[in-house]
Amino acid sequence: MNVILLSIIVLGTIGIVGAAVLFLVARRFHVQEDPRIDEVEALLPGANCGGCGRSGCRDFAAACVKADSLESLNCPSSGAEIMKKIGDIVGLTPAVTKPKIAVIKCNGTCDLRPSLARFEGGPSCSVMASLGTGESPCPNGCLGCGDCVEACPYGAMKMNLETGLPEVIEHKCVGCGVCVKSCPRSIIELRYKGPRGMRVYVACSNREKGAQAMKECKVACIGCSKCVKVCTHDAITVSGNLSYIDFEKCKLCRKCVDVCPTHAIHAVNFPVKKAEAVSE
Repeated sequence: MNVILLSIIVLGTIGIVGAAVLFLVARRFHVQEDPRIDEVEALLPGANCGGCGRSGCRDFAAACVKADSLESLNCPSSGAEIMKKIGDIVGLTPAVTKPKIAVIKCNGTCDLRPSLARFEGGPSCSVMASLGTGESPCPNGCLGCGDCVEACPYGAMKMNLETGLPEVIEHKCVGCGVCVKSCPRSIIELRYKGPRGMRVYVACSNREKGAQAMKECKVACIGCSKCVKVCTHDAITVSGNLSYIDFEKCKLCRKCVDVCPTHAIHAVNFPVKKAEAVSE
């Protein structure tokens, strides 16, 4: 028999047997999935950002279909309207959640802090943090390499080349929290967007004592507690020489903003006060 013909017959037989085995194995171990999983997944953004606490959009969709309640399940990237549609598919009522946005707890721009060194290695915050170094003397401030910008799956962050700090693009940020996880110094936090985008927070992460903090950055929090004294809602605490505003308790009165001697407390998206407008 021709060698070529024999080879074709042998290989063909192996192929047929292999295909039969794979077919039988697939039939034996086939798992029938609920078709609603595909419906829910189709509504999700597909970014697999992990903001929901699951490993990805498919995993989140499966969890929604299998759940008895959606109280602990929420996709921050989708919003209330999409979650309502998901609830309709699975026959459950989604939890009412307030949208969040990332804020940068550092305002140590290039003109407000001294530069003591120049890092010549790869532009990575995680690398600089692992080496215990940075270009500014603040041990808790932004390292300025943009790991958070690179990590954001929605393109909602950018580096400001003048200030050396990352900026959040508000209309793109969905509050997924990927940037929070990417920051080695934990200077990014998710907070409520607030009514009409208004929010108040401490734009500092420096925990040094007052005098030292001011040497490292002109707008550092010095832990003076003036903000604590004027807050009538018990929303502010000072720990480790650093003040913190609880966004669950804050009523956006801005009294703390007015008394902060270093302007470390920021109020965002508020209308301009009449007195400020006149002075301008």
